[in-house]
Amino acid sequence: MRSGVGPPARAYRPSRDALRYNAPRAQRRAALPASLRPLRPRPPASSKEPAVRASELRPGNAVILDGRLYVVVKNEHTKPGKGPAYAALKLKDLETGAHIDRRLGSTDDVEAATLDRRTMEYLYTDASGHVFMDAETFDQVTLADEFMGDAMLYLTPNTQATILFHDGRAVQVELPAAVELTVTDTPPGIKGATATNQLKEATLETGLKTRVPPFITTGEKIRVSTATGEYLSRASGD
Repeated sequence: MRSGVGPPARAYRPSRDALRYNAPRAQRRAALPASLRPLRPRPPASSKEPAVRASELRPGNAVILDGRLYVVVKNEHTKPGKGPAYAALKLKDLETGAHIDRRLGSTDDVEAATLDRRTMEYLYTDASGHVFMDAETFDQVTLADEFMGDAMLYLTPNTQATILFHDGRAVQVELPAAVELTVTDTPPGIKGATATNQLKEATLETGLKTRVPPFITTGEKIRVSTATGEYLSRASGD
């Protein structure tokens, strides 16, 4: 005769899957195939520019000092008889164009800046400013007259210049060493004058005024230095 008491309860043994589920997270993660493991989140990339030692700076390098953007013009490394070595820097402020001198310890870290150099073609000028087009992407940018300054005395439509950008903002314009411009006004040549003993004034198509040899006439195209504005030669082909 069966009693009212049922069979003894069986001890609960968790399945292998249950054991795996209740295992510590690291163990569960390791048990998964590599393709199914969740990716570990990466720390956000730092927006701060890399650092470089003052002694390693070279002309043309861009740096940030006291929150301002500079280009290194000159770096003289000095090791005095007494005291630590230092770097005597001449810097150009890319916003104002002013030059400053700064002395830093040779091992001091300086925040480097990355400049994006783009070859741009000058298209035209309107009320909003001077319009340039990227020679590769065809993107256009308008630059203010205050930014371009005297550089516009050397640019005519369809000529190229290098524009430097930092964080998407134009910070400097670099002109070719020489450009060709047309003489729009100059006095007639002086009889008996030679190229070496007398120069005369000339106005060029951009408004630039320079001095040219007496044999240059109105309508001729000449080469001028963008560094000094001086006459170099007749343009090739003239």
